[in-house]
Amino acid sequence: MTQYKYKRVLLKLSGQALAGTGGYGIDPEVMRSIAQQIKELYDDHIELAIVVGGGNIFRGFEASARGMDRTTADYIGMLATVMNAMALQEAMEREGVNTRVQSAITMQEVAEPYIRRRAMRHLEKGRVVIFAAGTGNPFFSTDTAAALRALEIGADAILKATRVDGVYDSDPEKNPNAKRFSQLTYIEVLNKGLRVMDTTAISLCMDNNIPIIVFNITKPNNIQRVLEGEDIGTIVQGGK
Repeated sequence: MTQYKYKRVLLKLSGQALAGTGGYGIDPEVMRSIAQQIKELYDDHIELAIVVGGGNIFRGFEASARGMDRTTADYIGMLATVMNAMALQEAMEREGVNTRVQSAITMQEVAEPYIRRRAMRHLEKGRVVIFAAGTGNPFFSTDTAAALRALEIGADAILKATRVDGVYDSDPEKNPNAKRFSQLTYIEVLNKGLRVMDTTAISLCMDNNIPIIVFNITKPNNIQRVLEGEDIGTIVQGGK
């Protein structure tokens, strides 16, 4: 049986990761690929929770910058994450993965309410739990929701899934000479202003010493490779 470095993890999926190369909406092929990767971990009894963003459908911060009320925009963004969570659930269940969606905004017809003890019980029973609607509060990103939920469920690490293979000193999609970091401390991320997660999320992880591993979700089996402890992507830890 495969030996894993981490037993319980939280996977942070951005909305953009679900859109594929189209940049908007939900790409069924991307969903299928992610679901198949998760199935491998599910079969190996990894306890997995997921926080999904909504930027492929609606970005509250950008809408507020164009004049929309920030609170309203953030709530619309939270609803977008619920749509993504439901689509991800459907893709995973097609692969035979037993899942539950828990929403920080009550909508009992489509998702359970977020209850920490219930989420913990689902994980213990081998179900994948998808956390939707962020923290349920405006002005907080899904990055912060990921850090918060990871701490609440006692996750060993946060896996930050992106379209690039780690953290760079500049945008590698625009700068071919961008330098990739293999390791960073929380303080380095904050001081350098690197776009790993927002400052609230980084501070939460730093205060509670939970590592963040940034990796490329588009490459097959990368989630498994990260959990096995392979040196791929960028790990953020230590240096409090």
